[in-house]
Amino acid sequence: MRPAEANWHMVFVKENDNLYPILTGTFSSAGTIPFISAEILWIRFKLGVFMPHLSMKKTLANTETILPTASNQKFWIKSETLEMPTFDNADTFINRLIHSEILTYDPLIDDILNELPTNLSPRTIRHRFIQATGLSQKHIRQIQRARQAEIYLQQGKSILDTTYELGYYDQSHLTKSLRNYIGFTPSQLFRPNRS
Repeated sequence: MRPAEANWHMVFVKENDNLYPILTGTFSSAGTIPFISAEILWIRFKLGVFMPHLSMKKTLANTETILPTASNQKFWIKSETLEMPTFDNADTFINRLIHSEILTYDPLIDDILNELPTNLSPRTIRHRFIQATGLSQKHIRQIQRARQAEIYLQQGKSILDTTYELGYYDQSHLTKSLRNYIGFTPSQLFRPNRS
């Protein structure tokens, strides 16, 4: 199972000496993914980081896109060929994407999620959210709340306490949310404290 995901990723898979650069978009609900035995470098981007030349909603949302390779160690993105990153040079790789204006960051996303005041219209905020994340502000908050519920339940907090503390209407609302965004029910996630 894979949970819903508000962040997008670049994933570099090495399987049998073949390298696959993959853009993994945001996922609006939980789903299944195939298991592969391979080396994987997974770069998860902060909310608000996006590629302005791609539509987060139309191109990346709910998809995994294999990028074209230029050689065994290089791939194409936008109009550039880049070397596949390694764990040791991932920061340098990201800095190159920023310098080449392949990646950019919209600080408004962080401000809104942290409930900081802004003088922008609700329409402008909605537009920038969709542009930078591919998801609405409400959808991101629902995913984050479901993730918090998962953590609470796995730490042994009761289902009723989790429901109350996170503001779900009732237990069935919590169950529906977790099934949709995490892929499991509260009872499947609950780990009672063992003293």
